Amino acid sequence: MSRAYSQDLRDRVLAASAEGHSARQIAARFGIGVSTAIVWIRREKVTGVKSALLRGQPKGSKLDDHAEFLLGLVADTPDITLHEMKYELKERLGLSAAIGTIWKFFDLRDMTFKKSLF
Repeated sequence: MSRAYSQDLRDRVLAASAEGHSARQIAARFGIGVSTAIVWIRREKVTGVKSALLRGQPKGSKLDDHAEFLLGLVADTPDITLHEMKYELKERLGLSAAIGTIWKFFDLRDMTFKKSLF
């Protein structure tokens, strides 16, 4: 997986652009791709942002807003399956969620459900 370039390099590229150098000249001078220089310069001109975009997945889950509903399902029916929860989310709230998303929601809350033979 690649790493983000340093903020120092970004600042030097944008300073060179402000001095009037072309993106191709800047790319050759700093050893970065031409398209990288173009994207950084355009982003700074359009949005005014000089820093890198955040990387990775955003924290949280789309189910966080529906925690009360999901926890209520478990309280009402302790042996409910993830598939049944998925169905209830779709039918009652119109919310589509994958089984893995539902599982992760409960895993983050340290809630596990084990079937018992007794």
